[in-house]
Amino acid sequence: MSKQQNENLEKAFAGVADNYRGQDVDLNAIYREMRKNSPIIAEDFMSQQGVPNIAGLDANRLTFTLFKHKDVMAVLRDAKNFTSGFIAEGLGAFFDGLILTGMDGEEHKKARALLQPVFMPDVVNTWRDTKMDPIVRNEFLIPLQKEGKADLMDFALYFPIRLIYSLIGFPEDDHDKVKQVAAWSLAILAGPQVTPEKAAEARKAAMEAAKCLYDAVKEAVVEARKNGAKGGDLISRLIRAEYEGRQLDDHEITTFVRSLLPAAGETTTRTFGSLMTLLLERPALLERVRADRSLVGKAIDEAVRLEPVATFKVRQAAQDIEIRGMQIPKGAMVQCIVASANRDEEVFEDSEEYIIERKVKPSFGFGFGPHMCIGQFIAKTEMVVALNAILDLFPNIRLDPDMPKPKIEGAQLRGPHEVHVVWDQH
Repeated sequence: MSKQQNENLEKAFAGVADNYRGQDVDLNAIYREMRKNSPIIAEDFMSQQGVPNIAGLDANRLTFTLFKHKDVMAVLRDAKNFTSGFIAEGLGAFFDGLILTGMDGEEHKKARALLQPVFMPDVVNTWRDTKMDPIVRNEFLIPLQKEGKADLMDFALYFPIRLIYSLIGFPEDDHDKVKQVAAWSLAILAGPQVTPEKAAEARKAAMEAAKCLYDAVKEAVVEARKNGAKGGDLISRLIRAEYEGRQLDDHEITTFVRSLLPAAGETTTRTFGSLMTLLLERPALLERVRADRSLVGKAIDEAVRLEPVATFKVRQAAQDIEIRGMQIPKGAMVQCIVASANRDEEVFEDSEEYIIERKVKPSFGFGFGPHMCIGQFIAKTEMVVALNAILDLFPNIRLDPDMPKPKIEGAQLRGPHEVHVVWDQH
């Protein structure tokens, strides 16, 4: 069973990457050009690159695209004038519209307030020592030590899934089930497609996957409630959570948890792949980080700036508004190219370089403003644990000279497909 589940999961992961890959062009060179000469355009830049639209079913909506840090920050910060409700009819349609990223105003504030405590550092840090670190070391890396070589993307695909599903409250002993659930989550991400023929088929598959996912999460919620919801996992905490005198029912908990799952593994996997690529391409820097672990967090933050996985965010204008002298009518879509804003020369010195000790300034790899990624501290902690464990257990880890070098690519959901490494064996 397990081999089949692995194949399903790997196929789903590769399919999603392929779906959002876009054209094979040097996007960073295009972004440089746009920042300089066309910081705002009245066009849907990402669909021109062949990236499917997650914003809803109407692909013909008037769209504006922003490339500068200042403009992207202003839009993401201003949830009143730039709303997110449209996501509920795009990607959110697979979640009955109950998706945090597709909520606005008071509704969003309340839902976030209910969920937020579970994602705070004090909770996540207890998980780090009791769950994350032992799982990463004992289940994944120590068994690999004797091999002396690996494709780190294999590890990067499986460890976030294993961790997040354990933290959510899925059974610890049923790994096949978890992999199946993770494959369904990825099938939902492949719902939006560029071509209409593919779109109908992918949408149907995504809807089926969403239904299967709902049933699997619901089972875990019912089980946790039956057992008194005493645990420290996400589901038990949500059952106990209360905001303004109200608790969530099983359907709401199931729907919320389900909507968190597609991003839970996927984005951490690709970010970790990019982080390892950036460090392995710079052996002297990797050794510095090995010698001084206070640099681990900085290495992760800089990787998220330089190579964000989700390269753009979309909002909708809630009223007529002006950006850089351009009139944006109410209802138009505003596409914020995060990958360009994060390399804005006016904000970041040597903006195209990977400099882990640069002065910290806001970048947008985890979003910004009220919709900033709720799970970012979990994702970062997972990567801190994984990088520290690799540095502890794999002496002199380096790129495998006999294998192709890793390449960070993709217009959206960006990251490497493989990161082949070798290390010294004791």
